[in-house]
Amino acid sequence: MEIRRLAGALGAEVLGVQLNQELSAGVAAEVRKAFLEHQVIFFRDQALTPAQFMAFAQRMGTPIEYPFVKGIDGFPEVIEVKKLEHERSNFGGIWHSDTSYLQEPPMGSMLLARELPPYGGDTIFASQYLAYEALSEGMRRMLERLVAVNSSAKADVTKTREDRVKERGARSEELVAEHPVVRTHPETGRKALYVNVAHTARFKGMTEEESLPLLNFLFQHQVKPEFTCRFQWRAGSLAFWDNRCVQHNPVNDYHGHRRVMHRITLAGERPR
Repeated sequence: MEIRRLAGALGAEVLGVQLNQELSAGVAAEVRKAFLEHQVIFFRDQALTPAQFMAFAQRMGTPIEYPFVKGIDGFPEVIEVKKLEHERSNFGGIWHSDTSYLQEPPMGSMLLARELPPYGGDTIFASQYLAYEALSEGMRRMLERLVAVNSSAKADVTKTREDRVKERGARSEELVAEHPVVRTHPETGRKALYVNVAHTARFKGMTEEESLPLLNFLFQHQVKPEFTCRFQWRAGSLAFWDNRCVQHNPVNDYHGHRRVMHRITLAGERPR
């Protein structure tokens, strides 16, 4: 197995591993180590059935159902993330940390490319370790006392999700959760910013209007280019990112073309 870094901030390709085969305990441990070190890891040319995709996910964590979209037939934890030829908005097409409106947001997410447009559709990832560490000491100290209120009903991220809700008859009620603005990673012990423009509505004890100036600063700061890496998909590519310290943004630059991915979400814990 070879680990090849993609950018200075985060991200690495894992070479020499075929995920359609059962991973030994040693290889699984090395993959997990790379995941924690690089925050998002990528695999190429993985021709996986849903069962094989699920088996890999189970070696890395506990797959859970996505709160708004039903899974594919026979695999309730595998959802289809797609943009069709006529759609202008893409699923989750804004910087975000997955489902931070849950009381126990996911540990990680896996995305497997099934059908891709002839160009475009890259995904950008941003390290929230680096975003936190780049702040001044005074700002870090202030943020560590704050709690963020996160909502599933906020902003543009809901657009194509609502299409999927209507299509598959899933629930669509608002979910709200309060989490620390700065969370400590339970495995690495590093601190990371934990607000995002898609789901964070305000600070606890403040109005949205009062919260907005500081939130806007953080939303812009946490996705600076020097904190990011960009991944160009091919059919069979798989990304596995740490939702506790990474945000991502699927680039919506392929109108008129179809893009279909399969995603598995892995159970996490309440942020501390």
